[in-house]
Amino acid sequence: MSISPSVPEPREPNVYEAPSTPRWIFVVFIAAFVLIGYLFYASNASNEARTKLETEFAQANLKEQRLAAQVDQTNSVVADLRGKLEVTTQKLGFTQAELAQARSLAQNIRQSQKESDEKLTAQIGQVKQETDTKIGQVSTDLTGAKGDISATRQDLEATKAKLTSTVGDLGVQSGLIARNQQELEQLKHSGDRNIIELHLTKSKTPTRVGPIQITLTKTDPKKFKYTMMVVVDDKTIEKKDKTADEPVQFYAKGVPRPYEIVVFDVTKDKVNGYLSTPKDTGSAARGQ
Repeated sequence: MSISPSVPEPREPNVYEAPSTPRWIFVVFIAAFVLIGYLFYASNASNEARTKLETEFAQANLKEQRLAAQVDQTNSVVADLRGKLEVTTQKLGFTQAELAQARSLAQNIRQSQKESDEKLTAQIGQVKQETDTKIGQVSTDLTGAKGDISATRQDLEATKAKLTSTVGDLGVQSGLIARNQQELEQLKHSGDRNIIELHLTKSKTPTRVGPIQITLTKTDPKKFKYTMMVVVDDKTIEKKDKTADEPVQFYAKGVPRPYEIVVFDVTKDKVNGYLSTPKDTGSAARGQ
């Protein structure tokens, strides 16, 4: 076996490679770029902040100026109020003296009013007590008066029962007649007719009795007789020899029922009795 000589292998030509850029340069470059961006941003932000700060500062100065003006105005008002306060204080010092005097006067008035009220209350109590006492007395008197009224009513009824009714000298039925002064008083209270007392003395001159005129011309006490002339409506009527307790009747113009004269007492030259006229004859029957 032959050994062939060794043939060296052909080499590839050497290629020169440039050394690669270190990575830290890129990092530094990026960091520088970021820093520049930050500085640029910060610069812009600083400008905006400065502008905002200047604006706020200007607004603060404006507010300060306004506050200074308000303070000045407030100081002026305070000075004015202080002046008024001093004047008011001086006036108040004078008014307080008057108020003290007024309070004292009011206190005195209240005390006087209280004493007056107490006195008035005591007087009212005394008057009430006296009134109660008087009312009790009046009540007692009233009870007694009721008894007297009852007794008077009974007497009236009894006396009225004694009054008689008879026929007059004209033949007309008369009402109740009174035969004495006591019965005459009861007849007045009956209210049936107008009653006018008459007290005549024998005379030539007529005497007015209510709406008529009467002249007593004759009396006879023993026989209880009398004679009189009656003038009514300008007409003269003679009533001759009439007896006591006899209704002497005559008519007046326009009156449907007769007038009556009753004499219950005949003495020497005098007679006592009454004139009775109807209630419905108006004022003429009650006298002129």
